[in-house]
Amino acid sequence: MNKPRFVISSPFDTYSGYGARSRDIIKSLIKSDKYQIELLSQRWGDTSWGFCNEHPEWTFLLNYLAKREWQQTPVDYWMQITIPNEFAPIGKFNIGVTAGIESDQTKPEWIEGLNRMDLNWVSSNHAKNVFEKSIFEKKDKRTNQSIGQVKLEKPIEVIFEGVDLNTYKVIDKSLPKNIDLSDIKESFCYLFVGHWMQGSFGHDRKNVGVLVKEFYETFKDIKGSKPALILKASKGTSSYISREDILHNIAKIKRSINSKNLPNVYLLNGDFTDNEMNELYNHSKVKAMVSTTKGEGFGRPLLEFSTTGKPIIASGWSGHLDFLNPSFTSLLKGHLENVHPSAANNWLIPESKWFQVDPKDLKSSLKTIYKKYKEYSIKGKQQKHYVKTNFSWDKMSTLIYSILDDKNKVPEIAQQVELKMPTISLPKLKKI
Repeated sequence: MNKPRFVISSPFDTYSGYGARSRDIIKSLIKSDKYQIELLSQRWGDTSWGFCNEHPEWTFLLNYLAKREWQQTPVDYWMQITIPNEFAPIGKFNIGVTAGIESDQTKPEWIEGLNRMDLNWVSSNHAKNVFEKSIFEKKDKRTNQSIGQVKLEKPIEVIFEGVDLNTYKVIDKSLPKNIDLSDIKESFCYLFVGHWMQGSFGHDRKNVGVLVKEFYETFKDIKGSKPALILKASKGTSSYISREDILHNIAKIKRSINSKNLPNVYLLNGDFTDNEMNELYNHSKVKAMVSTTKGEGFGRPLLEFSTTGKPIIASGWSGHLDFLNPSFTSLLKGHLENVHPSAANNWLIPESKWFQVDPKDLKSSLKTIYKKYKEYSIKGKQQKHYVKTNFSWDKMSTLIYSILDDKNKVPEIAQQVELKMPTISLPKLKKI
C-alpha cells in the first residue's frame, strides 16, 4: 500500500523561531516513516532565508521539496505552520500549527482560521487557553445586525517544542571553541537571547529596553568587580543596520542613568548555528539567562538554556511557564498592561494585555543570583533534569505520534492500491 501524502507548508528554511519549530515537526514526521512527506517552503517576515544550505545537518530536508505540480494529485494530510489567519484547508484532513499568541486576546480572524482546519496544534497551554476563551460577536456587513458568534469550534492540542538533547547539552570544556568572548573582561555575565522588536521604551515584546535599564540601575556605583549583560539580539535580520540600531538604543539608555560607574552591556549580533548557540549557553563566562519578555507563545531559548543547569530569571507569565518549574527558576512578579500602540500590529491588538515585570523584583533577582550563585546553581541543575525528563525532542515526537495514531482525532485516509488479478492456468485444448 502506498503511504499517504503529507504536504507541509512552513518557513522551515528560515532563521526564525517558527523555522526551528517547523524543522522539528518535519523531522519527527519523516522519522515516523508513515507518510510521503512533501515540503513547501515559505518566508517568515524579515528573517533571513537559506537556513538548510548553511546548516549541513538540515540539508536533508531539501530532498523533500514538493514538485511544481504538487497540487495535481489529491493531498491526504495537509499541514500549515504559520499564524492562524493564513490557514487554508487543502487536504482531505487539515492540521494548523501555530505558536499562538503572546498577549491575552486574539483577533476573530485567527479564530476563523483555526476553524477552517480539522485539528490545530499550539505550543503552550497559554495559547490554548487564549484561543478557547476568545468569543466575538459576528455582525452582518450590510445591516450591522448580530448574526452569531465567532468562537473556537475545532479541536486544539498542545504540542510543546521539544529540545534536541543531542545538540543542546553540557559540552566538554577541552573541545575547540567557536565562540570567542575574550573581549569580555567580566567572568560573570547574564545572557539575553531574542529580537529587539518594534515598540517604544518598555513596550517592545521582549522588553529589552527595560532589562538594559534595570541592569544598569542594579549594578551602578558598585566598587570592584561587576557582572556584565550579554545581548544576543537583532532586529529580525543580522545586518549592519540592525547592529547599529541596537547599539544606539543601548547608548541612549546608558546616557539616561545618573552614574559614571556602570556595568558593561555587550551585543552579539549575527546568525549562529545550533551548536554555536549551545556553546554560547555553556560558555564559562555565561552564568545565567535573564528574560523580561512581555509574552511568549513558547520561549525556545529558555528551554534550550535549561539544559546547561545554570540559573534562569524570567517573567512569570505566558507560554514558557509550561516548562519553567517555579521551584527551580526565578519567575519575576509583575502586572498585565495593554499592548502599547507602538508595539501593536496585525495580531497584537491594543485592546489586549501582556506582562510588565516589576523592576524591584528584577533588581532583587539579579542581585541575589550574583551573590548566592552556588545556591541557585543547585536549582538550575534541578531545572535541567526537569526539562530533560519532560520536554525533549523525543518526548515531543512521541506526543505527535500518539495524536496522529489516534483514529478519534486523525482519521486514516484510504489509499488507492493497484488491483492485481490472480493468474489462472487454463487447460490446453487439443487441436481438431
